Amino acid sequence: MCSFFMLNSSDIPELGIGLRPDHHNEIFHDDQIADWYEIISENFMDSGGAPKANLEKLLDRFPVVMHSTTLALGSSDVIDFDYLKKLKRLARLTKTPWISDYLSWGRVPGAHYHDLLPLPFTQEVIDYVAERARIVQDYLEVPFALENISSYLEFNANEMSEWEFYSAVVEKADINMALGVSSVYISSRNHGFDPHEYIESIPFERVIQICLAPHAEKEEYGATSCDNTVWDLFAKVYPKTKRASTLLEWDNRNISFDQICLEVQKAKSLQKELVL
Repeated sequence: MCSFFMLNSSDIPELGIGLRPDHHNEIFHDDQIADWYEIISENFMDSGGAPKANLEKLLDRFPVVMHSTTLALGSSDVIDFDYLKKLKRLARLTKTPWISDYLSWGRVPGAHYHDLLPLPFTQEVIDYVAERARIVQDYLEVPFALENISSYLEFNANEMSEWEFYSAVVEKADINMALGVSSVYISSRNHGFDPHEYIESIPFERVIQICLAPHAEKEEYGATSCDNTVWDLFAKVYPKTKRASTLLEWDNRNISFDQICLEVQKAKSLQKELVL
């Protein structure tokens, strides 16, 4: 059985951005703005043609970190080892330093909801998810991390806070955290908890990646920059994680590469200030 993977700070690329097809031309031909790029694993598993060619171009220039979206470890169906076999093959190709997926569920036998659904925060679920996460890391033979989701409902059966649940899962599984700071803030707005208490209560030594993403308020859509509160939370987390890698990502399809560059510059400047 694999033990907890500890990476030295020198092994961790500092700042990455999510790979977006709209920006392939700038990424493949312009100056480097990021230290690494995140790929969605499912987009490149068993892929040929343009996806394969684009991945090869990316690997020629940058480190790549894999993020998966369909493990759904909190689900009741069995672990899909055919999927894990493909994931492991891609990991060997990309030489990803770690792989992440979400702490959520979204499947039952015979059905896949294609959504990130929240879990009840109970000891029974901790035991269940932690064992499955341990199996995944042992099989993949690379560091594995779970990322918290932004949630819009809570269960009456909850026995603890989200941060207690999240921490307990990664501790019991002996894996890493891909801490979604933006998700912490969104969930705090939805459920009325203090986001600062959340980030002050997690095992910082297990945070291998910090995830930042713009979000929209109410009827707004297409935010291009992170909320100031998210940056404030990042400023508290980053120094305590011994320079965990930072990911900037966007769901908005209309964001320009110039806007991405501005956010990257802001993140890099803040990183430098926080480690002085």
